[in-house]
Amino acid sequence: MAAAADPTHPAADRIELVEVLAALGHPVRLEIVRKLASGEAAFCGEVVPDLPRSSVTHHLKTLRESGVIRQRPSGRKLYLALRRDDLDECFPGLLELVLACRSRPLDSECDEQPL
Repeated sequence: MAAAADPTHPAADRIELVEVLAALGHPVRLEIVRKLASGEAAFCGEVVPDLPRSSVTHHLKTLRESGVIRQRPSGRKLYLALRRDDLDECFPGLLELVLACRSRPLDSECDEQPL
């Protein structure tokens, strides 16, 4: 049984696309994901922008519960890691597309294109 302080994460086969898209749809959460894209686990203070603690808690909970990140407490620190393998298995190419569109101007390939 997990300790009270241990966060719960959805199993890879329970990750839902609508939840992932909702989590990635907020600029703060998208920036957190970009900072974790290297694959290395990072201390929460290194990744999360300067926000009120309640906002940080909300954004991390949304990312964790959607299956985008994994949180691991270690003493007084909280480490974050992107669940890249799980996301790539569930939704091939989605994460790469989201990360590739991070800084392109509005007239780039990431804009809405007519069908």
